[in-house]
Amino acid sequence: MATKGPNIREFQKRFPDEDTCLTHLMRTRYGERFACLNCQKEATFYRVKGRRCFECEHCGFQVYPTAGTPFEKTRTPLRDWFFVMFLFCASRNGVAAKEVERQLGVTYKTAWRMCFLIRGYMGYVDGDTPLGGPGGGIVEADKAFIGGKDERGEDDKAVVLGMVERGGDVITRTVMDRSARSVHPHIVKHVKPGSFVHTDEAAAFRSLTERHGYNHATVDHSAEEYVRIEDDGTAVHTNTIEAFWSQVKRGINGTYISVSKKYLQTYLREFEYRHNLRHAPYLMFDCLLAAFPQVRVEKP
Repeated sequence: MATKGPNIREFQKRFPDEDTCLTHLMRTRYGERFACLNCQKEATFYRVKGRRCFECEHCGFQVYPTAGTPFEKTRTPLRDWFFVMFLFCASRNGVAAKEVERQLGVTYKTAWRMCFLIRGYMGYVDGDTPLGGPGGGIVEADKAFIGGKDERGEDDKAVVLGMVERGGDVITRTVMDRSARSVHPHIVKHVKPGSFVHTDEAAAFRSLTERHGYNHATVDHSAEEYVRIEDDGTAVHTNTIEAFWSQVKRGINGTYISVSKKYLQTYLREFEYRHNLRHAPYLMFDCLLAAFPQVRVEKP
C-alpha cells in the first residue's frame, strides 16, 4: 500500500480530462445505479453532452453532480478544481491564491475564491471529533497570537486557541480575546469531561479543574520550565501544540504573508486537515474526492 502523498503524475493519469472528473463526482455521490426520483425505476444515468449533468436512461430526468459542492455555480473547469485540491494536499505549508492564478491562468479573484471554498471543504471533511476523555490521550491546550503589528501598547493580533491530543487530532478556534470567558467554552465543547489537560500557566487556563473537572497540570514557561516529569512518570508539557503553532506560522508567513482575522479560521482548518491526516498522507486527496455531501435530488 502506498504511504506517501499524491504526486502530479498520479493525478494526471487518474484525471486526464473534464469528463473523467465529472464522472468520478457522479459515481462518488450517487453510485453506478440508483432509483430515479422521477420515474422511480432503478437506472443508470448517462452523461449529457455539453452539460455538467447525467440523465436517467428511462425518462431522461437530469442530475447535476456538482450541486451542493464547492464546484456549484462555477464556470471554472472541474479538472482545475481537482488540481487545486491536489495542490493543497501535496503541499506542507499551503497554496497561495497567486500561485493558483499562475498555475491555471485564471484571475486572482477566481483563484482566491477557489482556495477559500476548498479550505472550507477541508474543514467539513475533517470535522471536530472530541478529544481526550477517560482512557484517552493527554490533551494539550495553548493560545497563539497571529498577525497584527508587534508594537508596544498595541493588541491587534488575532488570538487563536489550539487543542491537540498527543498522537491524535488537533482542533483550533479563533477567540475574541485571551480571557477565560473566551477560552473555556471551546475547551468544554471539544475536550471530553475527565480528560487530562496540560497547559501553560496563563490566567485563562487556571480554573479548568475547579469549574469543569479536568485533570489539569501546567508548566511555568516564565520560569523556563518546559517539561516536568510527574511522580507517575507523566510528562507535563505543551510541546505538541506549540510545534503545531510553529507549523501554522511558518505556513502563513512563508506562503500567505498575512491573513486577515476575518478569514483566519478557514486557513486554520486547512492546517488542521493536513495535521490530522499526517500519518496517512496518501489519503488526503482521496478523502476530499470521496466526502462530497450526499444531497437529495429534488423532482422538478
